[in-house]
Amino acid sequence: MSWFKRKDKGLEPVTRRDVPDGLWIKCEGCGEILYRKELRRNLSVCAKCGYHFRMTSAEYIGLLADEGSWRETDRELAPADPLSFSEPSSYREKLREAQKKTGLREAAVTGLCEVGGAPVSMGLLDFRFMGGSMASVVGEKIARAARRAIEERRSLLVVSGSGGARMQEGVLSLMQMAKTSAAIACLGEEGLPFVSVLTNPTTGGVTASFASLGDVNIAEPGALIGFAGPRVIAQTINQELPAGFQRAEFLLEHGMIDLVVPRPELRTTLVRLLRFLSADAPPRGTAPIPLRRGAGGEGGAWPREAV
Repeated sequence: MSWFKRKDKGLEPVTRRDVPDGLWIKCEGCGEILYRKELRRNLSVCAKCGYHFRMTSAEYIGLLADEGSWRETDRELAPADPLSFSEPSSYREKLREAQKKTGLREAAVTGLCEVGGAPVSMGLLDFRFMGGSMASVVGEKIARAARRAIEERRSLLVVSGSGGARMQEGVLSLMQMAKTSAAIACLGEEGLPFVSVLTNPTTGGVTASFASLGDVNIAEPGALIGFAGPRVIAQTINQELPAGFQRAEFLLEHGMIDLVVPRPELRTTLVRLLRFLSADAPPRGTAPIPLRRGAGGEGGAWPREAV
């Protein structure tokens, strides 16, 4: 009965309003209740089971880029509504909502930085923006990031987290698969390294294009990586899928990716890789190697840009 006598002692009972919202979060891996600030200090990795929560593009930049070296590029590029898509809801309205929620103009963020002193052109897909889906501007920004890598003799680093192509732009979204793949091919012809980091989830057209084309493909533990979802595949082939199908560890075992790296070790691993891969790359200041005629231009150093 002492609890009900708190007012008699001048003590106010604790109410729900006295506890701020959002202080705690439940781990999707083990069910543990985690303190958000402590989770962020641990790079959004559960200290009990190692489950990797999603991080924003800004958080990955803070983790990977050398302090003070980040310079964002192509920030002015913004999506349009080429198909006037309105069913079941307005595409323009969805874009405005995503922009307001994230503070980004599109799902892709690109920039120039250094990682452990190695010059890098970096691209990141932010899953908060319409599931990190690939549309015209996303493909354009990734292609431009590859182009800048060529022009400035840098390595290319892309951190992907995406549900695939954006249906509201139809075939224009699907065209970005070919566009980004061609840009990565040009990078390879220049002898410049491309490291792809796949986070949870990386699926659909992003997996089927640039995200799988790295000289080294790295995944975070437990990341879902694939083209179609496991349920669709199981229904298509009418067979039960093996345990862990499409998870990073399964793909590593079957040769689809090269490394599974926990987030606290990601920067250290990338620094070593970029230094190693850049050792044989053409030095900065070297003129781009002309592409063979018919590779997308008139024998110039870069193919004509597509939609």
